Amino acid sequence: MGHDKLRKFAENETFSCLLQPSAQELLADGYFHLRDHAVKGHWSSFFSSLQFGSSPLKTSGSAGPLPSDDGPLPLTMPRVGPPEKHAFPGYPRVARFSGGTAETAALPEKNLVLELGCGKGEYTIALAERDPERNYIGVDIKGARLWKGAKYATEHALPNVAFLRTRVEFITAFFAPGEVSEVWLTFSDPQYRSENSRLSSPLFLERYRSFLRPGGIVHLKTDSRFLHEYTLAVCRANGLRILAATTDLYGMSAPAAIPDEVREVQTFYEKLFLEQGYPITYLSFVIDHEGPYVSPRDPEEFDAKAWRAAEGPRLLFGHDSAETRRQKLHAAED
Repeated sequence: MGHDKLRKFAENETFSCLLQPSAQELLADGYFHLRDHAVKGHWSSFFSSLQFGSSPLKTSGSAGPLPSDDGPLPLTMPRVGPPEKHAFPGYPRVARFSGGTAETAALPEKNLVLELGCGKGEYTIALAERDPERNYIGVDIKGARLWKGAKYATEHALPNVAFLRTRVEFITAFFAPGEVSEVWLTFSDPQYRSENSRLSSPLFLERYRSFLRPGGIVHLKTDSRFLHEYTLAVCRANGLRILAATTDLYGMSAPAAIPDEVREVQTFYEKLFLEQGYPITYLSFVIDHEGPYVSPRDPEEFDAKAWRAAEGPRLLFGHDSAETRRQKLHAAED
């Protein structure tokens, strides 16, 4: 591990806006019975603490890395027990959660907006700086990436920006029913081979529904036509209300009703893809839905093979992407 990464991990421990929970604690009862983190239902108190330069949930110690992670996570965090034990002063009691329901929950004073897979956090920060009336949380597992966003938020004393270092699969352990108003998916991995790994799959929509308010919105901004068309098919298969959809966000045919921040805020990768001539797609939808979500039928409702082929060769930093290399190998075999 590079010396610079170790320096960033050490500095991450000093950022009050960065929450780094222990995966061991979350998984103490097994993958399918995640323990709720103490911040669940209490993000307003967490953000209030940022104004004073400290967090009520800072952790200490170190532990081995999670699989595919890039550095150590803290070992200890407040253990989840009876609700009263972890209630923050001045906030209502939060009941234990089971299956996304609770008898009582403290709703935040400001709407919470999440960016999942936020990388270095530039999109989260840009949205927060444009809209100080809402609180923004960037979620990613890579500590060296989050360091940049957390450092910027700390140095600029941004009171409405926080970062959460965890796997997106664990997201339900951190947010109570009705606590989040919007979810942003910005340039997520299309996950061509694993539907359940796609952040807009029925599995993940079930997770988002457990904490999104009624009418909560999911935004998908991506250069992947495959992921865009798949998500559209998921919306149609489940009767979800589509607010806006375009296959060329910066083209003449893009709907004028798309919010300004969708075009005006760009990630590093978005700028890179635009420079290479790739169109950027955008889709927003409401995930209110009765009953379980279903997958679109393949190929009748979504032809995965055809859309995967339609992606074409991709270059990233002047080199073939991993998916492009696989496509070339399959083409050579044929």
